Parts: sequence; structure tokens; C-alpha cells
Amino acid sequence: MPVTDSAIEKIKAMIVSGELRPGSRLPKEADLAERLGLSRNSLREAVKALSLIRVLDVRQGDGTYVTSLEPNLLLDALGFVVDFHQDDSVLEFLEVRRILEPAAAAMAARVMPDEDIAALGEVLESLSDDASLQELIDNDLEFHHRIAVGSGNTVLCSFVDGLSGPTARARIWRGLTEEGAVDRTRQQHRAILDAIAHRRPDVAHAWATVHVAGVEQWLRDTLGAAGSSLG
Repeated sequence: MPVTDSAIEKIKAMIVSGELRPGSRLPKEADLAERLGLSRNSLREAVKALSLIRVLDVRQGDGTYVTSLEPNLLLDALGFVVDFHQDDSVLEFLEVRRILEPAAAAMAARVMPDEDIAALGEVLESLSDDASLQELIDNDLEFHHRIAVGSGNTVLCSFVDGLSGPTARARIWRGLTEEGAVDRTRQQHRAILDAIAHRRPDVAHAWATVHVAGVEQWLRDTLGAAGSSLG
């Protein structure tokens, strides 16, 4: 195992064991390096890597701390990764959305508070008939985020948020090129909301699957057609 990877594993072990807890300050660099049997340079590289994925927080002039380790913080890097994937690799992220978002919708139908369901309806009502494509995308992101929050599972919500935003590029592309895509999106959003409001998890799951699968299938068809034309 490379020295830096070994250093990362040793710091992670201290966190997992509870020796370093969320919000804890790491010992001084020289002391920690000696204790873990590392060079100070290897320790610095490990701290840098763990700070990039939001496990550690390096505060200039103050020291290095373990972050809150909240799921939404640690999964922020997911959106960063998705942004670097182009074209057909986005399909894999949409496949994951097709698994997770219906589950979130079904969970929301069971546990989402009535007032939050009413607020979800207001999100849909706030979109005017002549809304721009960007306004539609923003509304779409807010709609999916509120359902994910309504699932009551913070880890699931973090995953949905991480995947929903970066794959918006495919939804924008579809909205610009496929006739009727905007109206279909609004109708499906309404169907998902109605299923959640009527506490029907199976129906919410089904409509959310149809909704995400529509974007996925459109992208598959589009990329397939592009590949054929190049051939």
C-alpha cells in the first residue's frame, strides 16, 4: 500500500474507533506523525486528501479538525464526480437515479408531513405556463429535493441531491430537443405529488420510475442515433 494511502487508513481508523470524534481537533502534526509512525510529509498528504472529501477541515492558524461527518457533507463530492462524466456515462448515473428516486417517493408517501406535501404542491403551482426552460429545471430540482427530504432518510436525500443536479444537463438537452418533454414533465410531477398526497407508496414509486426512466430512455435513443450517424 502506498505510504499516503496507509496514512489515510490510519487517520480513518482513529475516526472509526471513536478516538477522533466529529469536531475533534487533530494532535499537532509532529506528535501525530510520530504516533502513527509516519513521515510528516506523508501525514500532510493524507490530511490534504481527507480534507478534499470533507472528512477533515484544515483551518489556517488554528489546526485541523474532524468535520461533522454528516452525510450531506461527505457526499458533496459526488456531484463533483458526476460533473466530470460526459455523454453515455451519464446513463449510469440516471440508472442509479431510477433506483433511488422511486424509493424516496415511496418513503415520502408514507412519512412526509402534510404541511410539507402542501409546500411541495406550492412548488409545482409556482411554475408559470410560460416558464423558461431554466425555470423548469430549477423547479424540477426543487421538486425532487423536497421529495428526498420528505423520505426522512438523510443519506438517501444526499445521494438523490448529488445525482439530480449534475444530471440536469441531460434534462435540459431533452427539453430543448424533444417535443412535449416540458408538458410531460409537469404532468408526471403532478402524478407523483398526487400519489404522495394520497399516501400511496406503490403509485408514487411507479410514477417516479416512469419519470426518471423517460429521461434515461430518451438519452439512450439519442446517443444511439448519434452513434449510428457517425458509423
